[in-house]
Amino acid sequence: MTLGTTRSMTDPADDARIEHRAHLLPEEEAVGSDDPEAQAEAILADSDDRTERREETMRESHQTPQ
Repeated sequence: MTLGTTRSMTDPADDARIEHRAHLLPEEEAVGSDDPEAQAEAILADSDDRTERREETMRESHQTPQ
C-alpha cells in the first residue's frame, strides 16, 4: 500500500471497524465530514499501515520522537 491510498477493506470485521470509526469524534463533528465512512476507511488503513510497517513508519513520521 502506498501512503495516501487506501486498500479495500471488504472483510466483515473490517466493515465493523469502519462503521465504528465512522462515528465522528467531537472535534471531527465540530468541523464536519462529507463522507465519514471514507474518512474512517482512510484513517484505519493508515493505522494498519503504521502497525504493519512500524519501524519504517517511525522513521518517516514527523510525530514520532527521535
